[in-house]
Amino acid sequence: MAESGCTHNCSTCSSNCSSKDLKFHLNPKSTVKHVIGIVSGKGGVGKSLVTSLLASKMNKKGYRPAVLDADITGPSIPKSFGRTGERVFCDENGLITPETTESGIQLMSMNFLLENETDPVVWRGSMINGFVKKFWEEVLWDNVDYMFVDMPPGTGDVPLTVFQSIPLDGIIIVSSPQELVRVIVEKAVKMAAVMKVPVIGLVENMSYVECPDCKKQIKIFGESHVDKIAEEYHIPLLARIPVSAEISSKVDSGCVEDIEADFLDAAAAIVEKSL
Repeated sequence: MAESGCTHNCSTCSSNCSSKDLKFHLNPKSTVKHVIGIVSGKGGVGKSLVTSLLASKMNKKGYRPAVLDADITGPSIPKSFGRTGERVFCDENGLITPETTESGIQLMSMNFLLENETDPVVWRGSMINGFVKKFWEEVLWDNVDYMFVDMPPGTGDVPLTVFQSIPLDGIIIVSSPQELVRVIVEKAVKMAAVMKVPVIGLVENMSYVECPDCKKQIKIFGESHVDKIAEEYHIPLLARIPVSAEISSKVDSGCVEDIEADFLDAAAAIVEKSL
């Protein structure tokens, strides 16, 4: 195991850890078959939305999905699934039973441990990383087929910890249409290459607004650059998610599982086939 106090940020450490095990280890009572990280080089592009929709989609396909909310300081997964105000506790063996939605999706988020969900988590990186480890090792994950890890934005401590210490089968990168996002996507792709984690594909959020009358797609952010990026890096473009009042309303009301999300059918199929 890594030395006590390790932040898993090798760039700031002078120790030679090449021979040490940085991997987190599931509790023997837990089973997780596949793990997919949902990442982006910046915030505000919709990682939590994509995470929630993919978990819901895989659930509807008959699998047993779970969401590990690794965005410790900015968790939003409980709100999407209507699980605000819920709390989880350790059993007599020190294991945490995850919160479960009515349809059976297992969830673990920092908000389930806070006395009040609006309490801020004002911690340094080492403590935050410690809770990511706790969520992996001390939560009783019950026969999970697909776990989706909702990452915080960027390429800092927590994404690095997840890449190094949780056995990712691959990542899905979330972007938006603006040209600025090119830099953001490239950062995520290059981090995956450095960490030797496969990129399953790219999802573009906020791609267009559909006119309710003529069904024309209105590209409010201008022409997308995602096709060019996907082609350049040989990454499949999995989906384009529209800006939709219905999606926003259902997420805000905790009913993300009610969204049909036909636009993610191809993404879910690729997830199935690629793992």
